[in-house]
Amino acid sequence: MKTHEIRDRFIQHFARRGHEVVPSASLVLDDPNLLFVNAGMVPFKPFFLGQQNPPYPNGTATSIQKCVRTLDIDEVGITTRHNTFFQMAGNFSFGQYFKEGAITNAWSLLTNSLADGGLGLAPDRLWVTVYETDDEAAEIWQNVVGIPAERIQRMGVEDNYWHMGVPGPCGPCSEIYYDRGPEYGIEGGPAADEHRYMEIWNLVFMQYERGESTGSGKGDFEILGELPAKNIDTGLGIERLACLLQGVDNVYETDLLRPVISAAEKLTGADYGAKQGDDVRFRVIADHSRTAMMLILDGVTPSNEGRGYILRRLLRRIIRSARLLGARAETIKTFMSTVMDTMEPSYPEIQESRERILAVSSAEERAFLKTLESGTSRFDETAQQLNQRGEKVLTGSDAFLLHDTYGFPIDLTMEMAAEAGLDVDMDGFHNAMAEQKARAKADNKAKKNTHADESVYREWVDNQPTEFAGYSEQATNSTIIGLVRDGQSVTTAHSGENVEVILDVTPMYAESGGQLADRGTITAGDATVEVTDVQKIAKKLWVHRGQLLGGSIEIGQAATAEYDQQWRHGARQAHTATHLIHGALRDVLGPTAVQAGSMNRPGYLRFDFNYTEQLSAEQMDQIATITNQVVDADYQVNTMETTLDQAKEMGALALFGENYGERVRVVEIAGPFSTELCGGTHVSHSSQIGPVSVLGESSVGSGARRIEAYSGLDAFRYFSKEAALAHGVAQSLKAKPNEVPERIEALTRKLKDAEKQVAALRQQQMAAQATEYANDAVDVNGIAVVCAQLPSDVNGGQLRSIAVDIRNRIKDRPAVVVLAADNDGKVPFVAAVSSAAVDKGIAAGKLVSLFGSYVGGKGGGKPDLAQGSGNLAAGINQGFAAVREEISQV
Repeated sequence: MKTHEIRDRFIQHFARRGHEVVPSASLVLDDPNLLFVNAGMVPFKPFFLGQQNPPYPNGTATSIQKCVRTLDIDEVGITTRHNTFFQMAGNFSFGQYFKEGAITNAWSLLTNSLADGGLGLAPDRLWVTVYETDDEAAEIWQNVVGIPAERIQRMGVEDNYWHMGVPGPCGPCSEIYYDRGPEYGIEGGPAADEHRYMEIWNLVFMQYERGESTGSGKGDFEILGELPAKNIDTGLGIERLACLLQGVDNVYETDLLRPVISAAEKLTGADYGAKQGDDVRFRVIADHSRTAMMLILDGVTPSNEGRGYILRRLLRRIIRSARLLGARAETIKTFMSTVMDTMEPSYPEIQESRERILAVSSAEERAFLKTLESGTSRFDETAQQLNQRGEKVLTGSDAFLLHDTYGFPIDLTMEMAAEAGLDVDMDGFHNAMAEQKARAKADNKAKKNTHADESVYREWVDNQPTEFAGYSEQATNSTIIGLVRDGQSVTTAHSGENVEVILDVTPMYAESGGQLADRGTITAGDATVEVTDVQKIAKKLWVHRGQLLGGSIEIGQAATAEYDQQWRHGARQAHTATHLIHGALRDVLGPTAVQAGSMNRPGYLRFDFNYTEQLSAEQMDQIATITNQVVDADYQVNTMETTLDQAKEMGALALFGENYGERVRVVEIAGPFSTELCGGTHVSHSSQIGPVSVLGESSVGSGARRIEAYSGLDAFRYFSKEAALAHGVAQSLKAKPNEVPERIEALTRKLKDAEKQVAALRQQQMAAQATEYANDAVDVNGIAVVCAQLPSDVNGGQLRSIAVDIRNRIKDRPAVVVLAADNDGKVPFVAAVSSAAVDKGIAAGKLVSLFGSYVGGKGGGKPDLAQGSGNLAAGINQGFAAVREEISQV
């Protein structure tokens, strides 16, 4: 049975039982606790936490959620049942059915025949576990379902008790296992062997509220009492079930991942199944290729922090694994194309993102191959230094540096070390790795404790959501229906206090979609609240944050709310200009230039987009020209509300990572030029934007660029300043404005010619100095030695050239030249040794190490030439003396 059919059978099973079918949320959610969605229940968390009531008429839902877990990336492929990306099928009950409903629903899907819509698993191959004190669940399994008592096992809190790691809902769970047969392990059920007995479904019975942790263990917390409503949260692993239903040995050999392994075999020439080490690499390629593709699909781009770092790490592990298997050419495009082919039946949105996914991943591969060269150079340098010192062990810190900074896996480092005749301090490496993981875990734990408590707003979210009238009204007659101060609901607020005001209706725009919130005022009687921020809670409630300037206000009081018209006008201009720049970008660069984020405030915008190359001056000029042409054409800006499906049929573009409701707002300017899903505020005609000045573009990470621009009066002011600057330059050059570029070019040529003349004179001077230094060389133990401090304006590169020149001018005997300079506290130094001196046992690398110890620096290089840098100029003469002493002992 194909994986796509398993997904469909699961959804249809619960849809027939009245569950609302909920589409998968994006892998990227606005949650301070999570980099990525890592469980099927995450999108439903506000309902389980009691912050919102579920919007499902029957109080039940079902979904197949995209998930990514990255805590143990280094373990992927070693086990055969874990993936970084997986699909979690779940059914959820919010105060409706409980244990018996969850258990019987799961059992019927698993054991019903294929003809009856089930999955056809043999009932006698299924085992279950329950929490050690959960007699109710055990009784249902035995007496209602009919599982023999010997196939029902009780487990402790570590295995069969669920909570989110913070105070909130919790409860026992029951897990369903499939017996894969004696060839996979010993008898005795999940308690004896979880390799033979594969877990496929976890049923969580959410019935209690837990308090703060009282210790370090999973079960160290206090139960505060029962929840008002008992909930069900289940999770079935689609990949694991596919493994069983397709009769393959592990999840990497299912219809979704085996094609990637086959593609890797063709590219590398290696065979899957030939040896364990290679098999792990094949599995890494298959797993990470799928995860990386799904992350890029949801708008993540490679970078050095956060989500982008995880993506970059996954892509680099793919590339490294392929090279270790024997690949020499680029591979990512093949892997990504294969993954997209296997996943597209379940995720049809892949089709329209194919070019972008390939562009982002291929650009990262090209960049990393260059990094790989740098890392190899670093390894070669370290290995050479070890050999010079007669050492045979690469330290754990050096191995970890290669891993962490250059992206080298430890197996690649070990392989290169073996080729160089070196061992690797694996204990030191693992200690450094453990320290990094401990820091990450501590950081993650700290983040978990920062979950925003929005339960104070729940009553209004559920019963009195805000009506937003700001698309058509500047001011509204409103009623104060809520006040919040310091996170607590209050009935009154007084002059001077910072307060959050909740109104039944408001004209003020809440920050969203990149547009900053409106500024404005709320007036009630003799009191005025100066509103400086408006935030949206659960997409339903507008919370006005500000300070009460005078008088007092209370719940139930009539009020007038009004946004600042000048602020709103500037914000409208900037937001609409953002849409025009997006349209111009796609005109100039093509459909792969897709929005990745934006920020709009009055008069200013920045627009982030996925693109792998720096834009040329010509492209930037085209974007600016097209944008202002649309402004000048005075197109009407049309807005309409429609269904999400109809908006997609219209070709409306959506923002990655944003989860839209069934009803959406579409903003259209000049037809196909710009049609986007957007809830922001906009001008009514494009000419109202005023001029748009595109300031420039820059990189904000691998595969991501940013354009910044001014709009309206701010653009006019910018153009005026630029014109004034150009006029001032023209006056200074005593030229007409249109002659300035030619005049500057002429001055630049003169300056370059003068610099060349200075450089030539400097070269002549250095050559003369080299002759003098060579003639003044001191004989030390039969070796001509030059130790000299050069002027402060001589840099490291010049030192190197002079040292080599001096060494080459001493032809009658072995020569050693050591030079240094004091460059404002920095001390570059270099040692050049003739071949005759090298034959006597003198090494430049050893000399710079010795000299460096006196000037607070380090260095390295080859036996005949080495250099370094320090920061203690006071030690230069002592360093020279130490060098001469060292040579005298040879």
